[in-house]
Amino acid sequence: MNLILHEISKENKKVFKTFFDRHYEELVKFANGYLFDKDASEDIVQEVFIYIWENASKIKIETSLRGYVFTMVRNRCYNFLKSIKITESYEYLDFNIGLVTEYVFDSTNEDEKKIVYHQMLKIVDALPERMQQVVKLKFLQNYKYSEIADELGISINTVKTQLKRAKEIISQSITIIAVLLETYK
Repeated sequence: MNLILHEISKENKKVFKTFFDRHYEELVKFANGYLFDKDASEDIVQEVFIYIWENASKIKIETSLRGYVFTMVRNRCYNFLKSIKITESYEYLDFNIGLVTEYVFDSTNEDEKKIVYHQMLKIVDALPERMQQVVKLKFLQNYKYSEIADELGISINTVKTQLKRAKEIISQSITIIAVLLETYK
């Protein structure tokens, strides 16, 4: 058995903390390379460390503990990406901003609706280039995920992740616009 795992299985907190401190940041960066989401990356890495703490005596390592942990993080990132449920319609972008946009569109006049629409276009144009391409192919040209992936030479999971991140950026920006509209009424 690996010496570090052996000590962790004996609940040696000092060894575990040293192992955690030595690898945590690097693993978060590694996970973020798959997810492009720092919070989710941190969660996954923490779950891996919790698993190691709770199951150290059961873990059988063929190569190195470091390699084993990186593989665990990678696999959990893949599972996370598979779990992202993205609908095939505009409702995807509208999900988190639904309440804000419903409020804006139900309570504003035509001029304000045009302002919001043009601001949304500006937000999309300000997205990072690859994310912008994904959003435009999906929502302006109605491509399917697989078609976007083929067109841009990326994986379907990357398409989903880029759309998820775009939604978060658009949601934050729309919230600010709605607040500004309310302020100036």
